[in-house]
Amino acid sequence: MTNQIDDQYDVITNHQGHYSIWPSGKEIPLGWHPSGISGSREDSLRYISEVWTSTHPSSLPDAMKSAGE
Repeated sequence: MTNQIDDQYDVITNHQGHYSIWPSGKEIPLGWHPSGISGSREDSLRYISEVWTSTHPSSLPDAMKSAGE
């Protein structure tokens, strides 16, 4: 059994600008890419909370603009 304190996570992102964490060393799911940030679960989640200020997909503003035209 692993100690969660020692577990390391990678912060990953997708094409819509969403963030998640993923256990370091495990294959990242299709559609997600490493951000270059790694750390403990707590540190990784703290980083995400600081940089991910909008949970809306990055395509939403364009879709809303198109709908208004």
